[in-house]
Amino acid sequence: MYRLDPRYAPAPGAVLATGWQAVAAQLPPGPVTVAVDGPPTVDWARLATRLTGELTARGTPVRTLDLRAHHAPPAEVRRRTTAAGDADDPYFARLAEASLRDLFDELPRPAPPTSAEVLLVHGPGAALLPHDLLWYADLPKRHAEAAVASGAGDNLGLPGERADLRRLFYADWPVLDRHRDALAARLDAWLDVQDYDRPTYLDGAGLRATLAGLARRPLRTRPYFNSTPWGGHWAQRRLGFDPAARNTALGYELIAPEAGVLIGPHPGQQVEIPFQLLCVLHPDALLGPEVAARFGTSFPIRFDYLDTVGGGNLSVHCHPKARYMKERFGWSYTQHETYYLTLGGPASRVFLGLREDADLDLFRKEIEEAAHDGVPMDPADHVLTFPAEQGRLFMIPAGTPHASGAGNVVLEISATPYLYSLRFYDWLRPDADGRSRPLPYEHGLANLETGRRGDAVARDLVQEPRTLRTGEGWREELLGALDEMFYEVRRHTLDAGAVLDDATRGRFHVLNVVEGEGVLVHTEAGERHVLSRAETLTVPAAVGPYRLAAVGETPVRVVKALVRPEPPAGTGPGGDR
Repeated sequence: MYRLDPRYAPAPGAVLATGWQAVAAQLPPGPVTVAVDGPPTVDWARLATRLTGELTARGTPVRTLDLRAHHAPPAEVRRRTTAAGDADDPYFARLAEASLRDLFDELPRPAPPTSAEVLLVHGPGAALLPHDLLWYADLPKRHAEAAVASGAGDNLGLPGERADLRRLFYADWPVLDRHRDALAARLDAWLDVQDYDRPTYLDGAGLRATLAGLARRPLRTRPYFNSTPWGGHWAQRRLGFDPAARNTALGYELIAPEAGVLIGPHPGQQVEIPFQLLCVLHPDALLGPEVAARFGTSFPIRFDYLDTVGGGNLSVHCHPKARYMKERFGWSYTQHETYYLTLGGPASRVFLGLREDADLDLFRKEIEEAAHDGVPMDPADHVLTFPAEQGRLFMIPAGTPHASGAGNVVLEISATPYLYSLRFYDWLRPDADGRSRPLPYEHGLANLETGRRGDAVARDLVQEPRTLRTGEGWREELLGALDEMFYEVRRHTLDAGAVLDDATRGRFHVLNVVEGEGVLVHTEAGERHVLSRAETLTVPAAVGPYRLAAVGETPVRVVKALVRPEPPAGTGPGGDR
């Protein structure tokens, strides 16, 4: 069955401690300066109070320093983290290039701790001050998004001011990620504070040893679903996600910038470690040397679900082309996508590509009338529609107008950038608060792919599977590949009881069971991992040869994504249509 909390054991010898008393017990007697760094979403006052209380109870004097009180003035923080021209764009922003140090004018210089004292420096940037021990207290990014969306969270460097998601996505997270990644190799401890009454501590050496092992074996990240105005209910009904949620629209199977790996024996004793740290500490093992040389520490492929079963159509939108993405938004590669129809049917549809007879001036006019005057439009007058055939792959290179219709479950197999939906039309529906949803159609029109239309869309973007190799009871097919996209999608089909041998050959693979009960994954090093229906598995490049064994009494289908060889010089990763 689909597992909601895939987890892995810490490395032998790692220290995993739960509860404030056990956490405080990891600190040595004074004098010692402890820097506890982390994102602004952490309840820093509560953390300092609980740690201070435990240390005081054992007779240790404590002095605290909250670094949040020492930021530069708010106007300066905004100026240093906002690119020229971004203030006029209500939808998107260029990724902030500032360092966390840039958010301060002068750092405080506290007196050293006295003979028995613990000096507790805490808050984002605590590592910037001299310290004896360095801890990182963390809440996964989904908590920050939820807090800011509800009006309860803070933006980085702006405590106490009303926060906004645009700043969270494009300023806070890039700055925080670079800062955290730079600390990973020297952290003395990781502190998971998702349960403030029972935080869990993992020592730094144990953290790095655990990540070193995970970078060389198949692993799943912790999945979760967000709700949106168009969301459906398949994941609630079939996978067991939160039945009380409004819907389960967007399923985060593997979105590297937000993904986490659970370490620990059970929910009462676990830490959630950012998947990104695997890329930072072990890029060659995880990605493969050639892929790491192209993409650095950015894991370039994502898997997520779009659930519209019992929901509505997605907005009709496109994504930035490569040059626009780099020059305007600061990403070195762009948001190419594919839709694999995990669930669909002849009554459902997929919008994809311009019609041969599309009138671009009329398209713009209808988009503007819908956005400004609430006049409904029919996107099918301009954009092709295709039957949502289960098992079909639709290629969506950047700039292509597209949407999944109602009644589908789409497995998006895409490039990692995921925050750049340039919407043309959203069916005049409001968001959860009754407000109009953002429609950045000017960005969309600036990126609209107009050269591929009509028959060329069907030929290039709705490809027929091509058999690559076969064996006893199995075959491997290429479902989709385009010169302008840096990755391709394949599919393994295994009869009941069949066994298929594969190998990473220096490039990571990402797998998902789209039909059947599942597979058992065996590696040459002796690792075994069960992968059930709808689950996603990363197979690091370092795994090398591995075997898939079908589980159950019916055929199994597994889709696989991998990075293609380096494109010709001058096109860059993903090309530039």
